[in-house]
Amino acid sequence: MKSAWLLPAGLALATLSTSGWSQEMDFDKVEIVTEKLGPNVYMLTGSGGLDPSHEDAAGGRIGVLAGPDGVLMIDSQYAQLADKVLAAIRKINTGPIRFLVNTHIHRDHTAGNAYFAKQGAVIFAREELREGMVRLSKAPGAGTNPVANPAGFPMVTYGMGPPVKIHINDEVVDFIPIRAAHTGGDTNIKFEKANVLFIGDFYRNYGYPFIDINNGGSLKGMLEGLDITMKSADADTTIVPGHGTLIKRDAIVPYRDMILAVSDKVRQMIAQGKSLPEVLAAKLTAAYDAKVAGGTDSSSERFVSAVYAELKSGAK
Repeated sequence: MKSAWLLPAGLALATLSTSGWSQEMDFDKVEIVTEKLGPNVYMLTGSGGLDPSHEDAAGGRIGVLAGPDGVLMIDSQYAQLADKVLAAIRKINTGPIRFLVNTHIHRDHTAGNAYFAKQGAVIFAREELREGMVRLSKAPGAGTNPVANPAGFPMVTYGMGPPVKIHINDEVVDFIPIRAAHTGGDTNIKFEKANVLFIGDFYRNYGYPFIDINNGGSLKGMLEGLDITMKSADADTTIVPGHGTLIKRDAIVPYRDMILAVSDKVRQMIAQGKSLPEVLAAKLTAAYDAKVAGGTDSSSERFVSAVYAELKSGAK
């Protein structure tokens, strides 16, 4: 299998409100597949080949911790799949859904929030994520955007600092804030005893990295987030990206090296006075294209454009 990095739809807040790409998917055909990753820890994945934005699986991955104390969820998928997600959870555990934490704001990870809040879940997320949802609720088309539904807004928020710790089902769950990486409100979630780490979308192994600058993401934050992820894991940790395949810590090194190498080339071209079209025409990811599954021109250009924008603006 290729070592690869996934670029999903990559929609900004404005485009999240319409989301025509999700409407192209036949949600009735999607099945939710359950895989056990460790003691009481499960991963739920939508079946592949149906989501135009994610060929590997429909929507974002969901994490579940289940036991006598009830259920803790990571992310909530597309709203159209909420019933199927709940049915999959009920096959694992029939107890109350007590907590839900969002890795970031994109709708394939948050659109089911309101549904699970009605099931009793207390929603946790970064302050910036909630602020983004509030902005969406005031934008045109908010009434048809499930991410903008106030019933799905996080009730408990946190900023940068030590991890938020939840003690449940004989497990310690760490909500680890990541500084402005994929978006401005990213969180990693670590199950300490099971040694499983869910990392959302700032690492992805199909396509090139997606730095969603319109939602607060940044190159600097992505690099810092990768460093934090490596420090949060050991050689045996099962790392779960929001899309793509499960990885171990060593897989992060070439991913980070690729980002640094491309960024250095972009920085050199900016110093030479090159414009964005000139930088894109230089095909700076060419050395990686053959090795990156899903490394299309559009994913490459989105990645390079975001790097150019941040470096051009003088961000360090």
